[in-house]
Amino acid sequence: MYLVESKGGAIACMLLALSFLGTWPALLTLLERRGRLPQHTYLDYTITNLLAAIIIAFTFGEIGNQKPNFLDQLSQDNWPSVLFAMGGGIVLSLGNLATQYAWAFVGLSVTEVISSSITVVIGTTLNYFLDGKINKAEILFPGVGCFLIAVCFGSAVHSSNAADNKAKLAAAVEKNAHTSSKGNKDLENGGNKAKYGTADFLIDLENKRAIKVFGKGTFIGLGITFFAGLCFSLFTPAFNLATNDQWHTLRDGVPHLSVYTAFFYFSSSCFVIAVILNISFLYHPVLNLPTSSLRAYVSDWDGRGWALLAGILCGFGNGLQFMGGQAAGYAAADAVQALPLVSTFWGMILFGEYRRSSRRTYVLLVGMLLMFMVAVAVLMASAGHRK
Repeated sequence: MYLVESKGGAIACMLLALSFLGTWPALLTLLERRGRLPQHTYLDYTITNLLAAIIIAFTFGEIGNQKPNFLDQLSQDNWPSVLFAMGGGIVLSLGNLATQYAWAFVGLSVTEVISSSITVVIGTTLNYFLDGKINKAEILFPGVGCFLIAVCFGSAVHSSNAADNKAKLAAAVEKNAHTSSKGNKDLENGGNKAKYGTADFLIDLENKRAIKVFGKGTFIGLGITFFAGLCFSLFTPAFNLATNDQWHTLRDGVPHLSVYTAFFYFSSSCFVIAVILNISFLYHPVLNLPTSSLRAYVSDWDGRGWALLAGILCGFGNGLQFMGGQAAGYAAADAVQALPLVSTFWGMILFGEYRRSSRRTYVLLVGMLLMFMVAVAVLMASAGHRK
């Protein structure tokens, strides 16, 4: 198998993972805003997410002179570590599924900021102790503090932007301007739609999106987001235990799971729980979504390519994060939780988030992004080297 052994290689893996993990949420958000049922989207996504793990296992897991290889480990007595890996996959699947619904309520940027920051605060602390404190604490924990400050900025951005939108809608009611304006191009589908950031745009979006949010409290979305963050904070510590056996659950002489074997089991459990839940949601949907069926899902090709691409990006992003974490410490690899930097970029470009907002919102947005850039730099600087 191939192992990343240098600090530079580990950082390169983290940066590439950051770009992948920050992009796939934008693709799923795009499909929901176009009206595709999230159950259909997530079933497509989870297929290629597993495919990415299989590709990584049969390539990086089989090349090179390091032993044991991926196929060799499938027959070894390593079930305690396998169960840790599968547990990590289950909580990641629950977290990803939850965020798909949270994006509609509180927006792509704020959802990613809050969930990622919870992940860093809890998950990074756990990984620091599991990794035997190989990361520089004097650098690592100030980085965690930067994420906490970014959470405060993100919450303020959400509050300010919600107030801006409320003011726009109130003004529209007074002017009796609920119909969409014509002649302005919409980047989401190229049709004639209202301008980004206007009340007409917000109303058009509500009419066509799959998850209806008008009249529903933001606490629903925030609750889902916090649940997702708690799930995300546990999956890397579980993967850490699977590959390094800090609790000595393996028998003497049994080699630790390689990153690639653990990732295969991790993604397999992620796939199984996602399929079970989403098939159930087809017939028993949540949040007042319409019912569907397996036949309707199979015949729904609208946007399927984007959902499949999202699964590939997420799968390779997670794999690269784990490869970098095994080399430099999983606490440092949590720097990929700065993915809101990427998600916010896509949110502004694709969805027009924060267009025509107040100056206060823009100032807070810049503060949030600057703090996240500082946070990711500090966490990467804390990287150690596993012996």
